[in-house]
Amino acid sequence: MMKNNFEIGIVGLGAMGRNLLLNLRDHGHRGIGLDKDNAKVSLVKSEEQKSTEMDATEEVTVFLNQLQQPRVILLLIPAGAPVDSVLSELVPLLSPGDLVIDAGNSHFTETNLREKFLAEKGIEFFGMGVSGGEAGARNGPSIMPGGKKESYERVRPMLEAIAAQVNGEPCVGYLGPGSCGHYVKMVHNGIEYGLMQLIAEIYALMKLVLRSSNDECHSVFSAWNGSELSSYLLEITAQLFQKRDDTKSDGWLLDSVLDVAKQNGTGIWTSQDALKNQIPVPSIDAAVTARDLSVFKAERTQASTLLESPAVIDVADREAFVNQLRNAYHASSILIFAQSLVLLQKASVTYGYSLNLEQIARVWRGGCIIRTALLEPIANAYRQAPTLSNLLLDAYFARAMNQRQSDLRTVIQRAAEGGIPVPVMMAGLAYYDGYRSAWSPANLIQAQRDYFGAHRYERTDVSGTFHSDWGNS
Repeated sequence: MMKNNFEIGIVGLGAMGRNLLLNLRDHGHRGIGLDKDNAKVSLVKSEEQKSTEMDATEEVTVFLNQLQQPRVILLLIPAGAPVDSVLSELVPLLSPGDLVIDAGNSHFTETNLREKFLAEKGIEFFGMGVSGGEAGARNGPSIMPGGKKESYERVRPMLEAIAAQVNGEPCVGYLGPGSCGHYVKMVHNGIEYGLMQLIAEIYALMKLVLRSSNDECHSVFSAWNGSELSSYLLEITAQLFQKRDDTKSDGWLLDSVLDVAKQNGTGIWTSQDALKNQIPVPSIDAAVTARDLSVFKAERTQASTLLESPAVIDVADREAFVNQLRNAYHASSILIFAQSLVLLQKASVTYGYSLNLEQIARVWRGGCIIRTALLEPIANAYRQAPTLSNLLLDAYFARAMNQRQSDLRTVIQRAAEGGIPVPVMMAGLAYYDGYRSAWSPANLIQAQRDYFGAHRYERTDVSGTFHSDWGNS
């Protein structure tokens, strides 16, 4: 290895790190990887024989000596303690002006602390969300960087080269200062939770109401993916129904998968920060709760023998119900995005991010897990009205909801009558109905609070706050 030969170093050579290294190489950028796992280093070195543009090592000093100065180092390691552990090893060996980029799923508050800590040592640092999984890292992910604009400019050519491309535009862009890159990725992951649970609810209705076979489910999701609903998650869902179980000659693999959905916490973070900022994201909350409930497999099995369930009534017109499912899916997807974008707007103000929602929508159009054809009209809505307070107030999306809300209600009614849980759809509809209502029963809550706690209330006819002795007529 030649000293100072590499433009960028990647710490962590798992699937994401290795594939980003290969992606960089394919676009003419020289990168070196660092990992203490010899097998991962060897895997990169087997690729390195095909090119002098990349290498890997287990030695920190060797890794640092091969980087051009000032150095650029990208961390692709698990969030939390592992990041701090790596930084504690690297920082004493770094020089002022070096740039460290955390491209993992770190919590945005930890990113703020690390940026401040490294700045005191003259080392640049920023958080960067990366979405797309292993395939995205290899072929072009969606990249969400935040931090100092000058730091981003140092690596902009590399990031634009390796990012997914949509209509000739790279799915990367400077999002703003501080930890906004990791915040946007956190909300992205919350949306991901919501969309995945929504698709699972559609699947449950197809399986339990229509009694659809895996082939029929494949056909429906494939058809939807070929329409204005096109998305990565619909695409892969359709494929899941076609995978045979290698251990059973006559079975489908999906039918042998345990019905327990685990999580890594990023959906919870979205719900937690939304609650902190008093922004309702009930569709994401419901998706997180659904995963939590799925874990109680033994109890669910016991409850199924004790708790009564209504009979599922057959559908007379299957084609009509599939179309209603399609509209319910479409409307619920809009509601997931609408809630999440309001949260981003609030976070932009609360944390001083100065986010551009049009830009975020455009960055999400390619490479990432939540990419969908819906993101094009979403970007258009915020281009026409950058301060739009809610996507539901845009004429295009208001019309889309008006055309589909009736079918969403019908599908939810059918699910409730059959005892089939559809929490994301139900939560989304409740949000929609609450948001579109000029009057709400919150006046009663104000009165209750004033009755038992003298918290005071506001009136419709006079400004100010008041307290009444509600116990005396």
